[in-house]
Amino acid sequence: MAELNNVFLLVGVAVLYFTALAALLRARRRIGLGAFFCALGVMHFLETYLASTIYVPLPYGIVASPGSTVLFTGKLMMLLLLYLREDAVVVRQPIYGLLFGNVLLFALAFVLRHHTLVALTGDRAANFGFLNEMGALMVWGTAILFFDCIIIILLYERSRAWLGNHVWARIFLCGVVVLSFDQVAFYAGLRMLTGAGWPVLIGGWIAKMGAVALYSGMAAIYLKYFEWQFANRKAIRILDVFDTLTYRERYEDLLARTGCDALTGALDRHSLESYGRRAVEAAAAAGRPLAFLLIDIDHFKAFNDRFGHAAGDKMLKRITTEIMGAARLSDFTYRFGGEEFVVIAEGLAGHEAIALGERIRRAIAAAPAGDTQWKVTASIGIACCAKDASGYDKLFEIADKRLYEAKAAGRNTVVGERAPQESPVRLVKG
Repeated sequence: MAELNNVFLLVGVAVLYFTALAALLRARRRIGLGAFFCALGVMHFLETYLASTIYVPLPYGIVASPGSTVLFTGKLMMLLLLYLREDAVVVRQPIYGLLFGNVLLFALAFVLRHHTLVALTGDRAANFGFLNEMGALMVWGTAILFFDCIIIILLYERSRAWLGNHVWARIFLCGVVVLSFDQVAFYAGLRMLTGAGWPVLIGGWIAKMGAVALYSGMAAIYLKYFEWQFANRKAIRILDVFDTLTYRERYEDLLARTGCDALTGALDRHSLESYGRRAVEAAAAAGRPLAFLLIDIDHFKAFNDRFGHAAGDKMLKRITTEIMGAARLSDFTYRFGGEEFVVIAEGLAGHEAIALGERIRRAIAAAPAGDTQWKVTASIGIACCAKDASGYDKLFEIADKRLYEAKAAGRNTVVGERAPQESPVRLVKG
């Protein structure tokens, strides 16, 4: 009976925690994110204290801490929600603040313990050992949280290729993977400082998986009924998205806000004209490599003539999915027009750019053609900044020329930049 009562209490705490912090997140347009960040920071001390001192029995002999099971899991889920509605730059702010504050707490405690103390009463004395232990756990937990957030964001973005728009499943998958890692990492520090036994590791993991399922459901409901319909009211901050982030942050929201091709879901030609030019200029100015891939679906007009435009539209959607799946998280895919696509891959040149083109070519060739027996292939031309050109128009021109060379070479082919002591083009043929 006591074990079931503890389960209900943990569920109640989780619902209360999520509801309160989700309300602050929802109110960020009126009162700012400061209130949300402060509330999250206040909870950080409590969750660490509970995780190091208080454990409760649950059914089947499981023991778990409300701090680790409910509060920490909830915090990570709230940071994922913050990422979904803002971006990873914003998510990093509270983590940096927590890490700095915890290190400062640890340093101040070290200084304060050298005071000559006067007891307030006979039975009250400062426990610097406990304060040191808490400070160490808080620093360790925040350091793990930093990696947790990076992993959960990258995994959430990648899971789109596996789970589509099933938000609950994507959040649940991310939570299971990241919190499994977190449980092992935090337990290592907890065992070193407190000598916690193995039941804490195993029971805590089981309890966290249950908490992940609960929080994932609440997060999906929140996103569906309280956030998605207001997504387009946010002011566009293109510079933050493109120039600051090191991986594809909130790619789905970026599509909606900067220009999304209605059929395929890729970024549209207008976005290519604006961002593509800026990306090439920035790469040329900084001396960074950049690959420009121009992709054309082979004999697509014949496919449309034979099977109809409805089948052609389905094929374009499928091909777009294959291109995005083969590209890196940091690459951006655009529909240039008709059956032509562009991929801009910053940081790639030479053989690496050709390898990306080859991955995309193979992915398209392996894509199912639906109810038809048509063999779908693509020809790809690649130009690289700054080896081939430093300007957007010239880069496009060279990629277009190499695309036609790929077609002339028999299609289903990748043509990349000239390599030293090689033929004028490098051909990678399927």
